[in-house]
Amino acid sequence: MITPAYAQLMARYNRWQNESLYAAADGLSDAARRADRGAFFGSIHATLSHLQWGDRIWLHRLAGAPRPAGAGIEASLGAATAWQTLLADRVTIDGQIDAWTAALDTEALSGVCRWFSGAIGRELSRPVPLLVMQFFNHQTHHRGQVHAMLTAAGARPDDTDIPFMPGLE
Repeated sequence: MITPAYAQLMARYNRWQNESLYAAADGLSDAARRADRGAFFGSIHATLSHLQWGDRIWLHRLAGAPRPAGAGIEASLGAATAWQTLLADRVTIDGQIDAWTAALDTEALSGVCRWFSGAIGRELSRPVPLLVMQFFNHQTHHRGQVHAMLTAAGARPDDTDIPFMPGLE
């Protein structure tokens, strides 16, 4: 279904996009980042906080990383209260994603992952390749929301298309 090279490419894309969004968001005031902009999680800050929590929960499930603090999606919105903490945590998490994907092999992508989903309140079991795709798709989904909120706030993040990612030449 997918290969280690696919996961590594998506990790590079993840880092590139996060660097762009966080740089654009860093140019806004804290009030502008926290303003309710009508997105699913309301604000730029809350959406980025949720995305970090989501990355951590998937890294916990897929790579054995420590489980993130907070119980559930609602708690994820306020997991990082200070902007500087959110910035620093993003760099750390992206490093963990890079290290995890660099170590992947076809065997690691052939198994099944079992976990309790708080979102739907039951045990689940799914193929690892499907969950790796979900991991990166979840990031892209919420980064798209943040990109729209940043653009509406007057910030200008970079392009989002994978073919425009530096280093693909």
